[in-house]
This record gives sequence, C-alpha cells and structure tokens, in this order.
Amino acid sequence: MKKTTLTISSKNYSSWSLRGWLMLKMSGLPFEEVVVSPDSASARAELLLLSPSMLVPCLHHNGVEVWDTLAIGEYLNEVAPKAGLLPTNIVQRAHCRAICGEMHSGFAALRASLPMNIKANFKGFKVWGKAQSDIDRIVDIWSDCFKRYGGPYLMGKTPTLADAMFAPVCSRFLSYDVKLSAECASYVKLILSHNAMKEWIRDAKAEPEDIVELEVEF
Repeated sequence: MKKTTLTISSKNYSSWSLRGWLMLKMSGLPFEEVVVSPDSASARAELLLLSPSMLVPCLHHNGVEVWDTLAIGEYLNEVAPKAGLLPTNIVQRAHCRAICGEMHSGFAALRASLPMNIKANFKGFKVWGKAQSDIDRIVDIWSDCFKRYGGPYLMGKTPTLADAMFAPVCSRFLSYDVKLSAECASYVKLILSHNAMKEWIRDAKAEPEDIVELEVEF
C-alpha cells in the first residue's frame, strides 16, 4: 500500500492547509506531512490570496491525488465513512455541505482584513464594516447550528467537516480579539482545545519564518 501524504504550507498562515490537515486527522488515516516552503511561488500566492493554489493542501492516498479542501473532505468521507465526517441524516448532511461551501467560497473581507496568523495577538483590534459583516454572518451560521443540533459542535455531538472548515476562523477570532457571545466563545474554546488543534498551534508557533505582508501592524 502506498503511503498517504498531505502537502501543506505554513502552519502559522495557511488556513486551507489547516482545514485539509484537520479533515485528515478526523478521518483517522495515518499520513505524513509534505511541507512546501512559503518561499514557493504557488504557496506564497495562496497565502497572500493572490490565487487559489492547487498545491496546498493536496492529498495523496493509494495513488489518488486530491486537491481543493472540499474535495479532500468529500474523498475522505468516502474512504473513511465510519469517521463521521458528514452527518448520516440527509437533511443535516445537506446543511453541513451548504455551510462548508459558504466558508469555502465566501468571506473575502474577513480573509483579507484578518489573515490567519496564529502567532499574533492583536488586543483591541478594530474590525471595519465589510469584515464585520462577514463575522456577523459566521456568528449567525454558528448560532443557527447550535439551535438546530444542540452543540457543542456545529452539527451536534461530534465534529464534522463543518468544524474543520471553520477552525481557522476560531483561530482568527482569538488572534484578533473578536468579541463573541458566550455560546460562540465556548465553541471557539472547544475547537482550539482539541489535541489536533493544539498540535497544529504548537508547530505554527515554532515556525521561524514570518511573512511581512501578513503581519498586520497598528
């Protein structure tokens, strides 16, 4: 059997790498990381939101190559169905896919104004209009999910692809001191307290490289 690998870039800055990595962790499949240097043109373009890199993240499993985070999640759900990456109920599964898709394609202002930066700690960060609208929409999504499924995760008692997709947002909310309701703040704390997230955060903080363009200053 061929080994499973996941190509990622900076753990401090790459939200898409984090999503794919968490999905793979949730699947239970053993894998090895292949890290692309932030100096790589394709990885840097992805990090700076200049283009959607097809290299990061990229899953290689049993001779199959899958890129794009949603495609990785759907593939992992097929090869590891018992992991529960998607809900078993058809209505809940459709809802999970819908909010994953919204996260995948939307929230451009949030991405630009609050880039993922795990090392950062911007107390009193000023969030401007369009980014605040994105934050408000995310809070609406989370609150609706908690009301429908009872928490503590977005789809109920166990984590799914939705939680992997929104995990980088939890990191952003912490880094940029975003004020949240008690319910949403508890969700952020829950996601960031998971062993997989703790491992990612530890590695991110140990990275020596800083990308100047992503270091917000005030």
